Amino acid sequence: MSQPEQEEPISIDSMRAGLASGEFFLEYLPIISLNDGRCIGAESLIRWRRPSGVLGPDEFIPAIENTPLSGVLTYWVVDTMASELAEWLRANPDAYISVNVPPEILGRGGIEYAAGKAGILDLISQVVFEITERGVPDALGVAAINAAMDHGIRVALDDVTLSGPANLAVLARCNFHIVKLDRSLIWEIKPECPHPSWLEEVGALLMMSQMTVIAEGIETPQQKAALEKANVQFGQGFHFSRPLAADAFIDFHRRTGMPA
Repeated sequence: MSQPEQEEPISIDSMRAGLASGEFFLEYLPIISLNDGRCIGAESLIRWRRPSGVLGPDEFIPAIENTPLSGVLTYWVVDTMASELAEWLRANPDAYISVNVPPEILGRGGIEYAAGKAGILDLISQVVFEITERGVPDALGVAAINAAMDHGIRVALDDVTLSGPANLAVLARCNFHIVKLDRSLIWEIKPECPHPSWLEEVGALLMMSQMTVIAEGIETPQQKAALEKANVQFGQGFHFSRPLAADAFIDFHRRTGMPA
């Protein structure tokens, strides 16, 4: 009896081959208004379907950070999102989709190129580009973020932990429109700790700025209630929905996109 073929390890070459053979796909994690429960958009999440199962981005994106394939995969995500949801975005001008962007394409025309190639330059105000704190870019990238508002582009700082001075320095240097609180913070909200001290920091941030705050990883009604009480505007997580294929997300928005 022949042995099953061994799966190729995660590498730039295996990812290039997977992209060429259609192994990658997108799902969309709804973003919910905590005040009234309506869906206001979603975060696009890339998946890789392999013989051993489906991989999430945390399992393969680190292998291509700071390589040309990072930009190629970003352009693929924008193209795919546009093909699946451009019509929905045009029909829902108050909604948006966020896309994770590596720092190496910020400040070098990469965002404009990707949007133009995908045919969604007219929808650029409905696309939010997310970067992580560890991915805060060089001077060109910072300048691009600070000039983004002039071009109708919104940028979000993802995975914010409020754990040290780095966050404050980043927020001071860049005109981020959206701050996304890391799920590790949200998971601190539990019956024995209903009001972690960082909730006060978030409240102060909201008072000092015009920023929008999105909480990631909301899993319980208690977490949702505590965040809403702290005036956090939006959230995402399994309490509301798991990531959905494009058609299922459109149906979810149809059912929850209006105030309750």
